[in-house]
Amino acid sequence: MLTGGSQKVLTASHQSTEEGSSKKFMSMDLLEYQVKEWFGNIGIPVLPSQRIDHPTDLKRLKIRYPIVLKSQVHAVGRAKVGGVRFAETTIDAIAAAQNIFNLPILGELPEVLLAEARFEPETEYYFAVVLDTALCRPVILGCKEADVDWEEAGEKMQYVVVEQEFSPFYARRLALKMGLQGALMQSVSTVIEKMYQLFVQKDLDLVEINPLAVSQRGEVMALNGKVKVNERSIGRHPDIAAMVAKMVNRLPKSEVNGNLGDWDGVELHGKIGILGNGAGSVMATLDLVVNEGGKPGMCLNLRHGSPIDESLTTFRSRLEKGLAILSADKSIQVILLNLLGSVPQPLEISEVLANFIQAEADVIQPQILRGNGNKNRREVNIPRLVVRLAGSEFDEVKKHLTNLKAEGDKLILVENLDGAVTESVRFAKSISLKKY
Repeated sequence: MLTGGSQKVLTASHQSTEEGSSKKFMSMDLLEYQVKEWFGNIGIPVLPSQRIDHPTDLKRLKIRYPIVLKSQVHAVGRAKVGGVRFAETTIDAIAAAQNIFNLPILGELPEVLLAEARFEPETEYYFAVVLDTALCRPVILGCKEADVDWEEAGEKMQYVVVEQEFSPFYARRLALKMGLQGALMQSVSTVIEKMYQLFVQKDLDLVEINPLAVSQRGEVMALNGKVKVNERSIGRHPDIAAMVAKMVNRLPKSEVNGNLGDWDGVELHGKIGILGNGAGSVMATLDLVVNEGGKPGMCLNLRHGSPIDESLTTFRSRLEKGLAILSADKSIQVILLNLLGSVPQPLEISEVLANFIQAEADVIQPQILRGNGNKNRREVNIPRLVVRLAGSEFDEVKKHLTNLKAEGDKLILVENLDGAVTESVRFAKSISLKKY
């Protein structure tokens, strides 16, 4: 079995896939019907299947009965709670589909079902291609048992590290290590080759078949599969970006805002939104806010844009979008901007902040004029900006922001991060007290 760091990394990779699978779109796992479509296109054997968007679609089913209906959710364990059902007739299938469509699994309701032909397996295997970040190489995995737990598989799980350019040799080597022979070894090796081809073609983190079933006649079939998309590669694949965009569009508006189009960020529900230009600085700022007794809200890393955004972005456009996203969240009362090191065109920061403050003022002024006193003032949510800039190239920006600060009270410029955090928490708490 795997040893040392490689074992730990692969185990962690598998755990994150399982744990993240209940987080809807954020997991970047495709649904089974999407995986099966990819499998079929690349030549991995899959059963005849049909997407079901409504129970009445079963009246036009093109698959022969008996069939199996599967809930299309990211949550694991769907079979144990009734998300997988067999049907012998159209009437049975419609009744089963109605039940599955109304069955939440770990809080997730399916929008799509997969209707699939039945298959009688004699044996089942587990196979995967996964990126080992410790070795910086792909690894192909195989086990003679399906539904294995990586932590408990031990020596049952065989593996081969793809050390050079992939060739059929690697697939056959894994099959031999598993004790497969003859025609079965050839069939399995061909499937592994196709899995690896898909892994590379789509820039994936994981391709998994669980199980790969073998019938009494020796026919192999991928009965279930999982694909984990590398989030940073989405922009290079328009077809994947389109799939992910549809997932975002199907979510409620509040969830879309929370998931940020799957921007590089953290979704929380506190009062202090955080913008930074690096994952480390964003997380450090979040920790300091918590330690100070504050409640962080959404936290965004401005160094990268959304991986599903096919258009090129600039730091300016990401800053503008980040401010818009946080200000749209009515629970956010303070936006803490912490920029460290360097950013492209730093002078544009002051221009973006000035435009943001002016736009907010243009929104609030007509509402105040139409209102009747303090009551309406309290109902309008305009977050306070607390800005900390660390780096010599921000000196000119600070001068501009100092002039901007003199024109109103919506921006606070602070020299150090501790002070910025303290000021943000203090202001957020003062607003909370005013409400009571």
